[in-house]
Amino acid sequence: MPDLKIREKYLVKDEEKLRAICGHTTESIWAKATTVITEPMQQFISMSPFCCLSSQNSEYKSDLSPRGDPAGFVTVANESTLLMPDRPGNRRYDTMRNVVQSPHVSLLFMIPGVSITLRVNGKAQITHDPELLEPFAVRDKLPQLVLIIHVEEAYGHCAKAILRSKLWDPKAKRSAQEVPTLAELMMHHRDISKDEAELIDENISLDIKNSMY
Repeated sequence: MPDLKIREKYLVKDEEKLRAICGHTTESIWAKATTVITEPMQQFISMSPFCCLSSQNSEYKSDLSPRGDPAGFVTVANESTLLMPDRPGNRRYDTMRNVVQSPHVSLLFMIPGVSITLRVNGKAQITHDPELLEPFAVRDKLPQLVLIIHVEEAYGHCAKAILRSKLWDPKAKRSAQEVPTLAELMMHHRDISKDEAELIDENISLDIKNSMY
């Protein structure tokens, strides 16, 4: 890979230069955002089985976490509050560690086959209150934690990115055999052997089977 040459004079470092290059936002675009979860937004969330959750720590280091469950797994407690269960994962607890340092979070809700998305920004709290855990039980197993998300801004996002990416186009699908395995993504930098990588992938598959909830 050739060395990347970053030329200082072309870097965009303030909004004035950004606007000079890209133009200004129309009033109608700003007006699409609201401070509550409207009825259509509630319906969208109830149909969404997947979202991405971003957070950052006190040093502004960010993280983006995929979250998924049957459609409606994020509950609209009221027009200003969302509840999200924290299911078993890799025990890094990146999101939770960030939230205890900085409450600001963002969510991007997606529905398979639908090209528009819903974006929500707000502040989060973490609870292990049994009364809030109970509604999220699956196979008699409670989540350990629930995120309480206090909504500050919500708005629909247009379909351009999904359409450009052909995300839901069956012709754009790739087989698992074409892409690196999870073990390769996780461990290649540690120079592990092929046999070790295969063993890690087997253990990951077993963990998924036995501890989905």
